[in-house]
Amino acid sequence: MKTTPRAPLSEDERLDALGRLPADQEIPMHLRVAGVIALLYAQPLTRVVRPTVDDVVRDGDAVLLRIGEPASPVPAPLASLLLEHIANRGNMGTATNPASRWLLPGRRAGQPFRPDHLSALLNKIGAPAAAARGAAIRQQLLEMPAPVVAEALGYHDKTTTRLRNETGGAWSRYASGNHARSPAGWVPRGTGDS
Repeated sequence: MKTTPRAPLSEDERLDALGRLPADQEIPMHLRVAGVIALLYAQPLTRVVRPTVDDVVRDGDAVLLRIGEPASPVPAPLASLLLEHIANRGNMGTATNPASRWLLPGRRAGQPFRPDHLSALLNKIGAPAAAARGAAIRQQLLEMPAPVVAEALGYHDKTTTRLRNETGGAWSRYASGNHARSPAGWVPRGTGDS
């Protein structure tokens, strides 16, 4: 039986789910955290389950999530959810996981949550990860250049460039690279010898 992929969520649907997940106490916390990561950072579930607690970085008052380079900032209400989850992770009381470092520990010793099982659970709570991921990355590409999105979210730059072209992003003339350095031999106007 062949299934057809679900169309990406609209930006309104994605934002609705993103606003609902952090506050909905009826949804288990690990699903809320996984859903937020997929909805906000456009991550496939195979990568949503890979971070460890060490990938959540506190920098003063800021909370960062290391999913690409550099680590991505986590907005305040979502940062609180993430930190609360770390303090109260599930599956930690079993003999197989007492010292697990996984952000989303699974039931099997040394393994994170299974992406296929996570997908089914997220679909059940109304946060379809694959559809949400498409909406999230397209929104990112409307706001930032494709090379920046690729590096920050851990995507290949050809993928983000293709998606940007499909989305109609306006960053086609962005030159990637280190913009802090000046080209060799370049001298700012007014400082060179005349």
